[in-house]
Amino acid sequence: MIDQRRANVIGLGLIGGSIAVALRSRGWRVCGVDDSDQTTARAVERDVIDDVGLDVDAEITFVAVPVLQGAVAVQRALAETNGIVTDVGSVKGPICASITDRRFVGGHPMAGSEREGLDGADANLFEGAIWVLTPDDNADDLVFSRLTATIGELGAEVVAVAPGRHDDVVAVVSHVPHLTAASLMTLADDRSIEHAALLRLAAGGFRDMTRVASGRPDIWLDICEENRIAIVGALSQLIDELSAVRLAIDTGRRKDLLDRLDRAREARANLPSRVVHPESLAEVRIPIPDRAGAAAEVFVLAAELSVNIANFEVVHAAERNQGVAVVLVDLAHVDVLRGGLIARGFRPSVQALT
Repeated sequence: MIDQRRANVIGLGLIGGSIAVALRSRGWRVCGVDDSDQTTARAVERDVIDDVGLDVDAEITFVAVPVLQGAVAVQRALAETNGIVTDVGSVKGPICASITDRRFVGGHPMAGSEREGLDGADANLFEGAIWVLTPDDNADDLVFSRLTATIGELGAEVVAVAPGRHDDVVAVVSHVPHLTAASLMTLADDRSIEHAALLRLAAGGFRDMTRVASGRPDIWLDICEENRIAIVGALSQLIDELSAVRLAIDTGRRKDLLDRLDRAREARANLPSRVVHPESLAEVRIPIPDRAGAAAEVFVLAAELSVNIANFEVVHAAERNQGVAVVLVDLAHVDVLRGGLIARGFRPSVQALT
């Protein structure tokens, strides 16, 4: 009989609760803790977790607490458990710089809900979502491989980037959009005082664009503090772009305005999508060089080259006594990935799936 797989979750809010129920729905036994005794009790009552506390021998612990509390919670998990530890915070630079234990890999699931806290826990929240991992140069290959496999089991697609790069990108695609949505809602609310019917006219496009403004305001104070430099830089770029748009409109530069709108439309159409057709995949087998972080380096390279990895695992090649990373990628992108790997000293082999 196969032993039941075991995990811990620290912090039982929306993300932590969703991780817990997602794992339990897939047969895992999950222990959990939360700063709120009431939340912990509700998690047990609602079968979000199996038991209260931390299982010392759980194979993985997810830390799902506010970003300013993340480093302390991760240190606790590393001290009180023997398995892999990862977090879910949306700012990665500070926590990854402060944690040097090779059992830890920073993470950030790009998923959410309009519902808050444990009430929003959803076993399917991560289906089709991007889950970012931020390994450093010394990442343990086996730890990284096991973590990506577990995240993939939850239905998410793993993308790996360096911590600082993550913070710069997320400032643009997540943090600034939230602040922009909040600013638009403030503008609309101010105008509604003068025009009582204004918010009743808010149709689909406006509602879709400002939906993220319905999230909890308090967590954004910590995020803005932790990722201040990247957010301020991205806001400055956005302000410059809006100023250029304003100037084009104010001076009647129709060509300039059209060029900007066309560029935005094309960029939106070219947003990457997930790999969904198994028949269009190729298997890339990559012998792992004898250096720390080599397996994670494959994932980071794929992200830099905009290559989706449909599956990833590390296997042992007994005849050579070394590990081999096995990844599945879209046939259309396999030459790009192969070239990038060779340029970095890897020796990949490629075989199309039939």
